[in-house]
Amino acid sequence: MGALIIEGGRRLAGKLAVEGNKNSALPLLAACLLTDEECVLHNVPRIRDVHVLSGLLEGLGATVEGLGTTTLRLRCAKVTSDQPDPEMVGRLRGSVLLLGPLLARRGSARLARPGGDFPARRTITTHIQALINMGAEVLGESGHALVAPNGLTGASMYLEEASVTGTETALLAAAAARGRTEIRHAATEPHVVELCRFLRAMGVHVEGEGSSTIRVEGSEKIRGASYTLAGDYIEAGSWGVVAAITGGDIEVTGARSEDLEVIAAPLLKMGLQCSFDDDLFKVEGAALKAAGRITTGLWPGFPSDMVSLVTVLATQSHGRTLVHDWLYELRLFALEQLSAMHADLFLCDPHRIIVNGPTKLRGRHLDSRDLRSGMALIAAALAADGVSRVTPVETVERGYASLVDRLTLLGATVEREG
Repeated sequence: MGALIIEGGRRLAGKLAVEGNKNSALPLLAACLLTDEECVLHNVPRIRDVHVLSGLLEGLGATVEGLGTTTLRLRCAKVTSDQPDPEMVGRLRGSVLLLGPLLARRGSARLARPGGDFPARRTITTHIQALINMGAEVLGESGHALVAPNGLTGASMYLEEASVTGTETALLAAAAARGRTEIRHAATEPHVVELCRFLRAMGVHVEGEGSSTIRVEGSEKIRGASYTLAGDYIEAGSWGVVAAITGGDIEVTGARSEDLEVIAAPLLKMGLQCSFDDDLFKVEGAALKAAGRITTGLWPGFPSDMVSLVTVLATQSHGRTLVHDWLYELRLFALEQLSAMHADLFLCDPHRIIVNGPTKLRGRHLDSRDLRSGMALIAAALAADGVSRVTPVETVERGYASLVDRLTLLGATVEREG
């Protein structure tokens, strides 16, 4: 396991450009499995999760060119297996997105239990039910094993929850199903919209993306396509918080202004000077004040992926802030480590944390238990007095490209070990 050694107390400032949206890249990569023709994806983020899913596709018979760059060329002329590598599946929750394409191309799919953040607490019940609605049958095998010997059939369905990957699983299956599928209570996040647009470029008729009802007309012949991913607004927001917590200024390019509005809203409430015009996200250091309450929500609400970072920002704000992430359990638990850094906070339950600020943080050893809280702990370490050690750094590199290089570019004193 690698470690990130951080000497805190330095003001970070500068300019950065983000690459494509991590949460778009994974479903688009999975969609490439639907066709035997070549697909080309541009502005792909150079992150560990993309490498893992690309490796899974290669294990299923695909050729992938361009890994390590922002342009990938993929072709899966023949799917050679219905069982993605179990060890790699155990590292990536997004591997669940392979179920629909495998059922379409092979008539069966055998997936080990997906890993990623909080694997024991994040079920894929919504995903499996969507596939059952389209005619898949569950086998009594370990993990998730399904067959569709007669192919998938379009269906009308209401999702139990507006799950992003649940919606994407339904979309990927519906693209190759016979007939029309209507998905109600669908997720509306920008990355779901991007998948719909990519499927349309592949010749699938899709309408209603961005709304809670999406209709798909399955295609017998799905063709290859080229697509450029939109910038990662979560990463852009992350860098804005990283700079702000050290009292610095930053300009981030590459993410769309309409996506950044939901990120900027609580930052403005906390006293920061933010602007997000012309796809330029600017954050200027200012005296921070407590937001009172920050609550996550389904899009266009404040995204849960940012809640750990704003919690750390609240430790440096004057007053009391209640942070409420009702979407996911456990995400806030990793932030209990801030108490040992002298933060004044109280974890009420798995969904709520109260923070009193400002307090001067002190460096220490930190455990990056999941991707987003890992980045938040790095932000805390950058603001702290003394030296901190964050492990394993690979957890954060799953979603943030060139992490050490970008921190160094902004003026941080960091070193990667291992």
